[in-house]
Amino acid sequence: MRTYAIGDIHGHLDLLQAAHALIAADRAAIGDAEAPVVHVGDLVDRGPDSRGVIEFLMQGQSLGAPWVVLKGNHDRLFTLFMADPGDRDPRLRADLAWLHPRLGGGATLSSYGMHAPSDRPLARVHAEALEAVPAAHVDYLRSLPTWFLRDDVLFVHAGVRPGVDLREQTEDDLLWIRHEFLEDTRDHGALIVHGHTALPEARHYGNRLNLDSSAAYGGPLTAVVIEGREVWHLTEAGRARLDPPQQAAAAE
Repeated sequence: MRTYAIGDIHGHLDLLQAAHALIAADRAAIGDAEAPVVHVGDLVDRGPDSRGVIEFLMQGQSLGAPWVVLKGNHDRLFTLFMADPGDRDPRLRADLAWLHPRLGGGATLSSYGMHAPSDRPLARVHAEALEAVPAAHVDYLRSLPTWFLRDDVLFVHAGVRPGVDLREQTEDDLLWIRHEFLEDTRDHGALIVHGHTALPEARHYGNRLNLDSSAAYGGPLTAVVIEGREVWHLTEAGRARLDPPQQAAAAE
């Protein structure tokens, strides 16, 4: 059971297109045109072309590409702002807002042609956003699924609440959870493939695989291929095996 996956994009259309080129090269090498490509969320914010990312993914899916696009917490923040700029995500820190430079909402609105959205009165910015952002983009982000299960690999944005059945997981946890999930070393019944927590490079922990390699902060965008529970990082030179630390050490 083969599946491709791509980490947190954060408005970097060029990196996303490059990741898909790596996947296309791997498909050609092994003769597989059917395996799905799962994007683990955070399409928008911080990077320069969130609009382009959304349009690229919408168009690919509309043309029948076998792509799965999951919702990330930044995608939800965008839709909440568009519905009501005074609304707050329940998991967002009280001292932050979507247009705060740390979150990068201003960069997203700038990709729609808006000028200095983080530095002007909120009501005016929201009114302009309603004119500038296609409703179809907001509807698309709002309707994205929060998880995708394929064989014994579960794809989510942030992680899962350990010990809780998948059918009882909350969207808040799937989009926002960190320490309770990251610090839990038990097997979750499936390999959890996620993003959300930025690292210098993708890392396999045995029970989970973190694909967020800090594209939001100038790092690369990771693409992998997963067969069973085996993982390979896709590079210009081809596949590079990505093993948990213990397994990698034993192979040396």
